[in-house]
Amino acid sequence: MTARAFITGVSGFSLTENERAFLREAEPWGFILFGRNVRTPGQIKKLTAECREAVGTNAPVLIDQEGGRVQRLGHPHWPHYPSGATYGRIYDRDVAKGLAAAGLGARLIASDLLPLGIDVDCLPIADVPARGANDVIGDRAYGRTPEAVAAIGGAVAAGLLAGGVLPVLKHIPGHGRANADSHERLPVVKTPREELEPRDFAAFQPLAKLPMGMTAHVVFSDIDPLAPATTSATIVQEVIRGFIGFEGLLMSDDIAMGALSGSAGTRTQAAIAAGCDVVLHCNGKLVEMRDVAEHAPKLAGKSLKRANAALAMRAEPEEFDRAEGRKTFASLIAGERPVYARGSARKARRIAARPLGRNTRGRRM
Repeated sequence: MTARAFITGVSGFSLTENERAFLREAEPWGFILFGRNVRTPGQIKKLTAECREAVGTNAPVLIDQEGGRVQRLGHPHWPHYPSGATYGRIYDRDVAKGLAAAGLGARLIASDLLPLGIDVDCLPIADVPARGANDVIGDRAYGRTPEAVAAIGGAVAAGLLAGGVLPVLKHIPGHGRANADSHERLPVVKTPREELEPRDFAAFQPLAKLPMGMTAHVVFSDIDPLAPATTSATIVQEVIRGFIGFEGLLMSDDIAMGALSGSAGTRTQAAIAAGCDVVLHCNGKLVEMRDVAEHAPKLAGKSLKRANAALAMRAEPEEFDRAEGRKTFASLIAGERPVYARGSARKARRIAARPLGRNTRGRRM
């Protein structure tokens, strides 16, 4: 059986009968969970098993568990993790300590996810933030230079892999300069290509061999003035596969986001035509899920090879003393306060004050 080239969300804490029937017929390549799917460890473990049983394969199950503003699992069952900027702050003072904190934080996240049946985390982020940009990235970024971002991103990826969880590199070729939140509208970056390559794009190059990556819903007008990276064959081929040299499975960011236009099926076709291997659709709305499935092809050719290569990297976690790891991690981040991008602190505090695992219930970040 060959899966279709899409990853889907589901609507709630367990599958409905209509969802089961849809999944059996549509055969998505994978699944993604959100706050609306999260209640208790036992419930999540049952849901991931239900999803895999419905498609009849050991399909990958994804989640966004970054830390800071973006973590689907939280109180009271899972610990809070710091934002990416926290690791960058430590790194700026002590490179070795910053990398150790980032790697251990990711290893601990993996130890939270794998027992639930979640084997893919949408990390690391290699976006390099720019002054004056929209704060949708903000404190999620690991630093302000491509060197720091790539180094910390590499440590995060290694920590996840050591814990048996696959990383997803995002948002290729860079969301840090975006002038809008792509959940709501389409950002347009007018910066010349010669400025983007050594800074924004370069942060992804050392991470180009990671198994999976996610596109940015951002227009880079000096390269393609019409289409965002997700639906631009020029960006995918010349920048993502070319300049950056990314070799892994390329998925779109959530095609239900406000940055894109047209029906779910039209968006699916455009992303696949541009060179995305699989399409990500997150909102769990069955009518849209059916439209995506109707327009997503069966995985084949290079896309199938990349998908198989990514899943082949799933491995048993390395031996790990979780209790000792938490103690060490606490000592590495001791005294650190949340670090926010300029202008985002108030918004971030409001988000952080909500019950963890329930923020951004219906949307990606």
